[in-house]
Amino acid sequence: MTQPLTDRHIAVLLGGPSAEREVSLTTGALCADALERLGARVSRVDPGPDVAEVLARLKPDVVFNALHGRWGEDGCVQGVLETLGLAYTHSGVLASALAMDKAKSKAVLAAAGIPVPGGGLYDRHDVARDHVMPPPYVVKPNAEGSSVGVFIVREGANGPPRELAAPDWAFGERVMVEPFVPGLELAVAVVGESNGPRALAVTEIRSSTGFYDYEAKYAEGGSIHLLPAPIPSAVRDRAMRMAELGHTSLGCRGVTRCDFRYDDINDLLVLLEVNTQPGMTPTSLVPEQADHTGVSFDRLVFWIVEDAYARVSAGGIA
Repeated sequence: MTQPLTDRHIAVLLGGPSAEREVSLTTGALCADALERLGARVSRVDPGPDVAEVLARLKPDVVFNALHGRWGEDGCVQGVLETLGLAYTHSGVLASALAMDKAKSKAVLAAAGIPVPGGGLYDRHDVARDHVMPPPYVVKPNAEGSSVGVFIVREGANGPPRELAAPDWAFGERVMVEPFVPGLELAVAVVGESNGPRALAVTEIRSSTGFYDYEAKYAEGGSIHLLPAPIPSAVRDRAMRMAELGHTSLGCRGVTRCDFRYDDINDLLVLLEVNTQPGMTPTSLVPEQADHTGVSFDRLVFWIVEDAYARVSAGGIA
């Protein structure tokens, strides 16, 4: 590929203050390297309280948002970028805020007819004190990503996760508790195109840690990715349709990743969440699925930037 981004100045936001800082540093570094290979002039920005002043001084043509977690993908930094009048990658303020809030995004997805797990929000101290539903169930922060602070309470467990009552708990006072869906962990990457979102593929994730937690997502050897997932074609097609609908229902743009559980005994497929800023690390699913469809990492990064310029990609990602 030639250098299509020559003479463009791109600020890459990476790192940031969230619990997912280390992942963001890796994502941002790899994307910045790709942008430089594509000919762009790149400014790497590890944002702090003065990020608005820094960006106003840099005056980039576009901001590549490689932040993960709270503040970076929950609509906050998107609001700053909107105020500055800067083009930026991935989803906008409302879609980012909705997708990050698990309770609100589940309500929107369910209203669109997408199967989601049951459950609800509870005070973390109540959940730490006693079972709020019969095991097995899952406890997760309502507004974190990368499976940070997630617990699975297995059938026959003596009690709930006491860690939720710890003084140093940093993931909010309300936690999402939902029934555990047995079976397979699936993921689908979606790219927004001029004629609507397009799902790329379905990956089955088999975790070495028992479930797809932070270590399984980002540690070398933490999980095995089966691509394409060895599932019936009807299930594959259903997952891809649900991912596209989830992307649309939340108002997402750019690239997203949808996470599913599939109970293959009862043929139950549920959408767990839509990630509006999926990782771009060596173990991440979106670049892997793009490569599976013939799209290199550099080409994927190029498409993400072009989408930020003109929300409608003339020829799609292919």
